[in-house]
Amino acid sequence: MNLIIKNISALLLSLILIPVLGQGNSQKLKKEQLKLEKRISGTKMLLSKSKLNTNSSLEDLQLIDNQIKNRERLLRNYDEQVRFSKQQIADKTLEINRLKAEQIELKNQYQKMLIYAYKNRNKYGKLMYIFSANSYNEAIKRNNYLKQVQELRTKQFQLLKKNKEIINAEIIKINQEKKEKEKILESKLAEKKLIEKDRNIKNEIYRKFKKEENILKAKLQKDELKKAELKKKINEAIRLEILAEQRRRKKEEEARRKRLEKEKNKNKPTNTTPQTAYFKETKESKALGKSFSTSKGKLPWPVSKGSITEKFGKNPHPTLHNVYTNNNGLDISAPMNAQIRAIFKGEVTSVLNIPGAGKVVIIKHGSYRTVYSNLKDTYVKSGDKVSTKQTIGSLLNKSGSNISVAHLEIHVVVGSGVKCLNPSIWISK
Repeated sequence: MNLIIKNISALLLSLILIPVLGQGNSQKLKKEQLKLEKRISGTKMLLSKSKLNTNSSLEDLQLIDNQIKNRERLLRNYDEQVRFSKQQIADKTLEINRLKAEQIELKNQYQKMLIYAYKNRNKYGKLMYIFSANSYNEAIKRNNYLKQVQELRTKQFQLLKKNKEIINAEIIKINQEKKEKEKILESKLAEKKLIEKDRNIKNEIYRKFKKEENILKAKLQKDELKKAELKKKINEAIRLEILAEQRRRKKEEEARRKRLEKEKNKNKPTNTTPQTAYFKETKESKALGKSFSTSKGKLPWPVSKGSITEKFGKNPHPTLHNVYTNNNGLDISAPMNAQIRAIFKGEVTSVLNIPGAGKVVIIKHGSYRTVYSNLKDTYVKSGDKVSTKQTIGSLLNKSGSNISVAHLEIHVVVGSGVKCLNPSIWISK
């Protein structure tokens, strides 16, 4: 009997653990689903503000493409959830059947025990069983045996009750899983229709742009010149910052040298040659830079709502064949005149006004710089200390559209030079 209880207890434990072990995957899929739905909702909001099919922009085309990709990812997520749900139902059904079979066996054992207990219910029979022992030790053993039989009977009754509760609970869960699966399948069908609708819109915009290839090429050439000018101005601003820092450190070293000369014996040599060949950081600046670097992949977006419409580096043009654009940062489409915010605490080192790129804010984070351009208004000035997510300005409205485009760049000072980094791997996904 003890062996039966151990086996069934183990079975019960396995039944309880199965949904727990599978819960991690289920939660992960649902978390991803919510994230995708949030992205789709955000892009949908931006598209609703755009003038699709009448005065569509390349950003609109990219937004539609983003929307299609996100919906396709959501469909794959639904497929995974349905597959996982089917597996969960199959596993639970199998375990319930096993438990029911064990329960039948347990009931039979329990029934036999009750019959035996009923036939031997005479309390004098128990006493005679104990007193008929050959020795005191044997009487003690017989008494303990009778107690164990009673305990076993109680445990079997409790186990039967627990089995029934777990079976009922698992049946409820199975039914819930089936309903959830049906909902997911309904959502999947709806998403398929929306993907088809988005593809039709994308094709219409694409055809419109194909008719205007010469206009697009001229505009692209103009935009590339603006990007080159922006890059030149940003690099120049950072270079001037480095030079100013070097001059400041040189003055500090010179003042220190003179002070040491006054304090020490003039005949004693002192090594006070200033090291100004490269950009040097203060302890506070180094700490801030280290803090920035450890936040890689976790930094907030420069806008609260938006969708990336041009990635970092070399990008194929969405409509022109064998034509590529070069981007030193990220372009993020956002609601019209959206507020832009610092992605990390730091010090404003430059506020520029660049024709074609609006206003530009550069923020220093140790040896790192974040650059925010395409601004209409700025709320900070050079020398200001800013905190993470602090609003630093508002975006320009894109001509002929109801959206704005935020441009974000990240640079790092290496020696006396500056290296451009990919913001995509720095901001949160």
